[in-house]
Amino acid sequence: VQLQASGGGSVQAGGSLRLSCAASGRTGSNYAQGWFRQAPGKEHEFIAGISWSGGFLDYADSVKGRFTISRDNAKNTVSLQMNSLKPEDTAVYFCAARVLPSRGNSVYTSAGLYNSWGQGTLVTVSS
Repeated sequence: VQLQASGGGSVQAGGSLRLSCAASGRTGSNYAQGWFRQAPGKEHEFIAGISWSGGFLDYADSVKGRFTISRDNAKNTVSLQMNSLKPEDTAVYFCAARVLPSRGNSVYTSAGLYNSWGQGTLVTVSS
């Protein structure tokens, strides 16, 4: 599965952005998806994950209540709606996919469990 992320940009604190990730290739496969981010000088940080069905979600504590992950399997896209953005949300955001042997409800929070990654999109939040 190949992933293409888009939607990054610059916004003031308190603003909103919506990131999208389009999948191509083996889109008929079953895959869980997630969003990660990496700020300068920091490691990859799990942000949000969603099961293949979309019925199971998980979020990092730092974004709970502000970010919402969703997916549209008919369009092979996963989105991350980011509200109430803070300067500490500034980072490069990556979408990821883990191809599964069968449909399931698992959500993955570890970067090492994902086997496909998008190229990253920069989000800059100014105070």
